[in-house]
Amino acid sequence: MDVSYHGHSVVKIETKGKTILIDPFITGNESSDLKAEDQKVDVILLTHGHGDHVGDTVELAKKNDALVIATFELANYLGWQGVKTQPMHIGGAREFDFGKVKLTQAFHGSSVIDEESKQIIYTGMPAGILFTAEGKTIYHAGDTALFGDMKIIGERNQIDLAFLPIGDTLTMGPEDAAAAAEWVQAKKVVPIHYNTFPDIDQSPDDFIARLPEGIGEVMNAGDVITL
Repeated sequence: MDVSYHGHSVVKIETKGKTILIDPFITGNESSDLKAEDQKVDVILLTHGHGDHVGDTVELAKKNDALVIATFELANYLGWQGVKTQPMHIGGAREFDFGKVKLTQAFHGSSVIDEESKQIIYTGMPAGILFTAEGKTIYHAGDTALFGDMKIIGERNQIDLAFLPIGDTLTMGPEDAAAAAEWVQAKKVVPIHYNTFPDIDQSPDDFIARLPEGIGEVMNAGDVITL
């Protein structure tokens, strides 16, 4: 299984002949190395409804006839736009032909903001994602604060690779993310959701320095980890 990082919170997983994108915020994301029009994707996994996570989902899903997996409210909202969806919710898991998806808690918000009409559309609870395939488990925490049940996530899952936000202001910062890394007990931890815009400027190297030696890895856009 190849797992690559593409700026902000964008993660690509290639397994069992399928390509999976998590939170495909590509267009307008200066930290990403991808071009939305070039992407061939089978599945899109979403952590929540904010624009810097949903990103290019609708366009990519329609172009590729991709399945979008998201929490119930967000899946319904996207379904109304002609996207093929599989609704799930916190604590629920489902086996697919490309792997197992389970949604975890995340402490954040989830909405679509219409700037023109000044409306905020609620899109359900935010989530983290546990993805398992080929005997390996990836944890994408989404946007979240530190929360105690991360200990339970670590105790009940053997996590090979964890993607944790470190940006602060809108999510947990480096200090709390280091505690999260300890609690989820992942073999490898990668920082995400930082330096995309001024409010989340952070040093990923400073975060890595807070972790036990050999656990943390800074991934630049386009870098790949093979599990």
